[in-house]
Amino acid sequence: MSEGSGESGAAAAPGPHWERRLPRKDLAAVHDVRAGLRALLARWGAPGRADTAELLVSELVTNALVHTDGGAVVTARLTGGPAAPVKGRLRVEVRDFLSRHPTVRAPATGPPGRNGERGMDTAATSGRGLLLVHTLADGWGVRSHGVGKSVWFELDAREP
Repeated sequence: MSEGSGESGAAAAPGPHWERRLPRKDLAAVHDVRAGLRALLARWGAPGRADTAELLVSELVTNALVHTDGGAVVTARLTGGPAAPVKGRLRVEVRDFLSRHPTVRAPATGPPGRNGERGMDTAATSGRGLLLVHTLADGWGVRSHGVGKSVWFELDAREP
């Protein structure tokens, strides 16, 4: 994970974008977010890239709605100007209003450590979202705001 804007030194040409405000604890909105992102990415990227983006945005939105008391704002933007649908980079940010930064839980491996600590419980039904983001995104991180934070990820139209 890296912190900060996650943007390279050169400014990328803006492209299509989409934004949605979500009410607090409205988990039904996760479906609407996926649908909005799917519409934005209808002609973007190599096969499977939009599916990966949908999975990752689902994880970040669910985290924001479950682990905070406020709503969230989701922003998705393609960069690369006119070539964005073919060669562009997707950046998705999920902003919430809790300043505590999330942590990636390590997968469970081997027996518990000296203090009984280990990675996530293999029988757990949650806790893998940020591990998925860390594994599948081309870049991701957390950016602090005056109130709250944005957790973001980026995907290239083509796999690196």
